[in-house]
Amino acid sequence: MGGHAALAVHPASGHGAAARIAGRVAERLRTAVDRLDLLVANTVAESRALMHSSAAAGLDLLVVLGGDGAAHQGVQFCAGREVRLGLVPAGTGNDFARALGVPEDPLAATDAVISGAEQRIDLGRVGDAWFGTVLCAGFDALVSERANRLRWPSGPRRYDLAIVSELAAFRPRPLRVRTEDTTLELEATMVAVGNTGYYGGGIPICPGARPDDGLFDVTVVGRASRTELVRMLPRLRAGRHLDHPAVQTLRAREVVLEGSDWPAYADGEPQGRLPMAVRCVPGALRLAGVQLR
Repeated sequence: MGGHAALAVHPASGHGAAARIAGRVAERLRTAVDRLDLLVANTVAESRALMHSSAAAGLDLLVVLGGDGAAHQGVQFCAGREVRLGLVPAGTGNDFARALGVPEDPLAATDAVISGAEQRIDLGRVGDAWFGTVLCAGFDALVSERANRLRWPSGPRRYDLAIVSELAAFRPRPLRVRTEDTTLELEATMVAVGNTGYYGGGIPICPGARPDDGLFDVTVVGRASRTELVRMLPRLRAGRHLDHPAVQTLRAREVVLEGSDWPAYADGEPQGRLPMAVRCVPGALRLAGVQLR
């Protein structure tokens, strides 16, 4: 393969899984490239600074070892550039890698990156930020926001507590969803704009979304009571929510979300609050080690 590559390691990803496997991933990459920079970052600011310093030396490939948060930073750096992005999943969710068919095993994913396979994919654009998976607003984004405020407990239990707490406080709100073809106005529970299908650690919220068709898949959940929402959550996790009478789906190149001040999250990262315009940018990212079926 050759060329200049960088391995960005986020040591805390996957409760330390990324740190434990980093040496073996780096060893495999070194056999295939002319130069490998090791970028170890504990914060977003550190990660961005290290990526840009490597780019100044003529970077061909950025390999991200971590979860969806780490992949999100790699997307910000590589989008619109000719630097290829390789994903080696080592997080707790790995939704972007899952949607792209990246092997779950980090060493197998590394072998895929250096295999020479390549694919251009679409990305979502909101303001100055890019995203690869799903932008969501409403109940699920409010749960993420509440979980981020909690100091205890840690891990998945924090999100379970946030769901219970948010259910007690949640009320559907007015939402307007505008696309190039359609306008929906309704009392809504949540909306998801999917470049790929998964979010939240494997929930197929937009199961038909493909990142190579130039379009978003949009899932809108209308008014639902707390009881209906509790009943719907298992259907969401199983991908059986699309036939629920409260659910509508759209396909669009551009989506404007307005009528509420809900927070929005994309790739699990906060993106501000509605109103918000979201655009699909075809072929914005070069991926190494991926060939979509």
